Amino acid sequence: MTFHFFDPPCAMKPVAIFRHTPSEGPGYFAIFLEEHGIPWRLIAVDAGEAVPESPEDYAGLCFMGGPMSVNDPLPWIDATCQLIRQADAANIPLIGHCLGGQLISKALGGQITPNPVKEIGWGTVYAESDPLAQHWLGAFAGRAGTVFHWHGETFSLPEGASRLVSSPHCANQMFACGPHLAMQCHVEMTPEMITTWSTQWADEVAAVADQSSVQSPEAMQEQTPQHLGAMRQLASQLYSVWIQGLAR
Repeated sequence: MTFHFFDPPCAMKPVAIFRHTPSEGPGYFAIFLEEHGIPWRLIAVDAGEAVPESPEDYAGLCFMGGPMSVNDPLPWIDATCQLIRQADAANIPLIGHCLGGQLISKALGGQITPNPVKEIGWGTVYAESDPLAQHWLGAFAGRAGTVFHWHGETFSLPEGASRLVSSPHCANQMFACGPHLAMQCHVEMTPEMITTWSTQWADEVAAVADQSSVQSPEAMQEQTPQHLGAMRQLASQLYSVWIQGLAR
């Protein structure tokens, strides 16, 4: 287990970040926490670290992505869903990126099903404009933007959740439910992560290269300088709202 402690204005519990595969680390999310003096702790599920039995030691829980499905019979999925439900009952904020968002949806009563197509690479999304979307998205509410995708499944909205963002290829790109935020897209990306993914999983891209929702590895990397800055602003907006709910 890896610990990362900084010097926040007052002592606070760390945010637990759950990693499910080595190449899908916390990326910009960890950078953001560090910039705001918030301690975090990496729980490397992919390395066999156990899912905690209780969320009470943490100010919030963050779940990263992974190539598996939440419907797979993996030993840590049920334990993770139980932890999510405990955190929800205790009003401990949850945030999920792609697989992480699907875990939150499943744990709170949603369904995870195949998306009509795979979304891979940079793609357009559309933000809702209602008051809740304005709260979470700020100036991004009611606008179109470009974010990074890599998924073949999608989540439904659990009871009490509200859609914040959609895309032409995936109706539910992001939802909020109380203090929780679940995302299908990957706003946490860094240039290094994009290079690694597009190289490591080039065969997956090639297998669905005929789909209009899929970019080539070359296009992903070439468009990163064009799109990353705006996506990072969006991520900062979302993360800024999310950390307001952390236990201090």
